[in-house]
Amino acid sequence: MTVNAFYTNDIFAFKSQSLNIMKILFVCLGNICRSPLAQGILERKTKNLGWEIDSAGTNKYHTGDPPHTLSQKVAQKRGIDISRQRARNFLASDLAHYDLIYVMAEDVLEDVKRICGDSLTHKNIKYFLEELPGKQNLNVPDPWYGEEDGYEEVYALIDKTCEAIVKKYSK
Repeated sequence: MTVNAFYTNDIFAFKSQSLNIMKILFVCLGNICRSPLAQGILERKTKNLGWEIDSAGTNKYHTGDPPHTLSQKVAQKRGIDISRQRARNFLASDLAHYDLIYVMAEDVLEDVKRICGDSLTHKNIKYFLEELPGKQNLNVPDPWYGEEDGYEEVYALIDKTCEAIVKKYSK
């Protein structure tokens, strides 16, 4: 085997699967509330696993912005700094890069379908809450219009779901 052959995408995919190194993308609408929290929480839970975690949004209203101040606040209370994250747009090319793409709500899934068009054949797009028993196809509440207590509730739900993801995929 030549050195160049070692660096093909097929080999990386094989190495990724054999070492349980996951590439996960969280997607919500603006990429400033739910998905940045999920990214920060899962990054912390998997810091020794080498997983690649990212987040994106399906609308362009907040591109380049940091997470919502209340998302940052509830994360910081638990020692997670998400302030350096910046909102980015979900791209059709994300389908090929990530092992799992978690959408936070039904409207987000519809946006993903619209963005990807005919290229949407990726079987690893899931509702985020599907990782919790009895929560299939349920939306993660969007705390955008609420107060801090809504962000606290969303944080707790995301934290619980991220724990289930780690247990499921780190075996």
